[in-house]
Amino acid sequence: MQKQIHIKNRKAKFQYEILDKYTAGIVLQGTEIKSIRNGKASIAESFCEFNEQGELFVINMTIEEYLYGSHYNHKPKAERKLLLNRRELKKLEKEVKNTGLTIIPLSLFINDNGLAKMVIALAKGKKLYDKRETIKDRESKRRLNRINKSFN
Repeated sequence: MQKQIHIKNRKAKFQYEILDKYTAGIVLQGTEIKSIRNGKASIAESFCEFNEQGELFVINMTIEEYLYGSHYNHKPKAERKLLLNRRELKKLEKEVKNTGLTIIPLSLFINDNGLAKMVIALAKGKKLYDKRETIKDRESKRRLNRINKSFN
């Protein structure tokens, strides 16, 4: 049994307000899937963009070179195509162009069939005061949990 690979973008929920989530497949080449299976990928600084043909690509996603890949290895920061239904792509493209929202990757995982999938989200950037509010909420929840533990 293989170990579960689940690479997360931890800062996404802090920097963005998540509006809608989608699960997309990724077009990978050569040794990229082997590096992902080893957990050697990062989506921390990545984002998604549409090209002229209406295809969705993830940009700035890092997949480290495969250790045993010789000269057939892949580029670590290449653009990678995301696979969604045409209806979903049209909806996302319309939202991004009309309302100025962004598409960010939330997590990268390997499903039961061994295929790499990415959870992407339609998101709106938070302002500084929204981020402060998030920090206040987190701190108050933490304080309440400590108080509850001391009484139990």
